[in-house]
Amino acid sequence: MTLSPAQGRPRQVLIIEDQADTRAWLRQMVASAFEHAEIAEASSCATALAWLKAHGARMADNSGALALIDLGMPDGSGIDIIRELTARYPTVLRIVTTIYDDDRHLFEAIAAGAQGYLLKDRHPDTMVQYLHRIDNGEPPLSPSIAQRMLQHFAQVKPQTSDPESACSLTARETDVLRLLGRGLRVAETARVLGLTPHTVAGYVKVIYRKLNISSRAEAAIEANRRGLT
Repeated sequence: MTLSPAQGRPRQVLIIEDQADTRAWLRQMVASAFEHAEIAEASSCATALAWLKAHGARMADNSGALALIDLGMPDGSGIDIIRELTARYPTVLRIVTTIYDDDRHLFEAIAAGAQGYLLKDRHPDTMVQYLHRIDNGEPPLSPSIAQRMLQHFAQVKPQTSDPESACSLTARETDVLRLLGRGLRVAETARVLGLTPHTVAGYVKVIYRKLNISSRAEAAIEANRRGLT
């Protein structure tokens, strides 16, 4: 029986996928990887959000909990679910399961708080192996996705030695970076901090310049590196 590491309870898993056949396939993968896991399913963003409202706190208290999230949902984007989990239930491991292997979907998901990215074209046994490795601290990434990430960051310019660019962030800039790292957008960050979106957008530009970055994905990684998420 697979138990969550801390509480000694069966692992909780939420599968968010609109296609019934694919949900059944993912459920089989989870059952094979984690014996006796408690598996819930949602076929839309609305259903997933309603389930999280009712059960999210209990799920977050289960240290082995994880969510498998499709990006292309009929009533929205799985990115919104990732943001909700990141903001409200950060202990739940957020894994994308999708057919999208392009940079836009990948880095938007990472910026929102995704901690794994699996393509659904993998053999079932391979998918089970990816899930098994989670307990060893290995992020579940399809090989082509890992390669794409390496290629992306290999193109990032090295840090400049310009003193102005290398200076530390102010307290307010740190607050903005923290929220960006949790997947919030500019408007959402503005609401949390009680600022206007225009003001927050200005802070984002300064942060990008100081840290020599150019995307929300890089901002999320920098926030994580600084221990802000």
